[in-house]
Amino acid sequence: MPASAFSHVCHWVFDLDHTLYPPSARLFDQIEVRMTAYVMRALDIGRDEADHLRDHYWRSHGTTLAGLMQVHGVDPTPYLEDVHDIDFSVLTPDPALRAAIADLPGHKIVFTNGSAPYAEKVLAARGLSGLFDGIFGVEHADYHPKPAARAFATIFGLAGVDPIRAAMFEDDPRNLAVPHALGMRTVHVAPQPEHAPHIQHHTNDLPRFLRSLRAARHR
Repeated sequence: MPASAFSHVCHWVFDLDHTLYPPSARLFDQIEVRMTAYVMRALDIGRDEADHLRDHYWRSHGTTLAGLMQVHGVDPTPYLEDVHDIDFSVLTPDPALRAAIADLPGHKIVFTNGSAPYAEKVLAARGLSGLFDGIFGVEHADYHPKPAARAFATIFGLAGVDPIRAAMFEDDPRNLAVPHALGMRTVHVAPQPEHAPHIQHHTNDLPRFLRSLRAARHR
């Protein structure tokens, strides 16, 4: 991994789900169950149809919520409160990840398609509270989710992120296309690599990847 490719970076943007905790925690399994149940109640439909819509809106609109808002006029606030009412005890602190993020020079933010209160609970459970200069949820992007360009523009404007001097860490390959187009370093965080022109780096071990940047700086 060419650490020199990050020598200019002083803005670090991290996704939350499956990026700052591993997919093996299966936290999102709980959320998906609650999403399906919410769609059933909100639209008065059966489980199979609700499950289909949940996945369809995620694929076509970026998030299930975006589809529900645009197609059905669903109020986002009670939706986000409901689907994030889950058990966070499945998450464990990660001291290695905390140390690696703490050592990064410059400005660090979290940008999630979930809500900021949800992100704060995840970070607390992972032992990552107090590390970031900003925690931005979909509500801060006027409920426009990644991968929409307007979502990035809004959050980066609020956070003061200079894309030319920034890096984005994200598990969903779709959400790295706009950052790449803006001139950011893009890092796909996932168990398996995915090859696409907008993915510059891949890691299945975020703490190790970040430590490698530190080692290069201290040579």
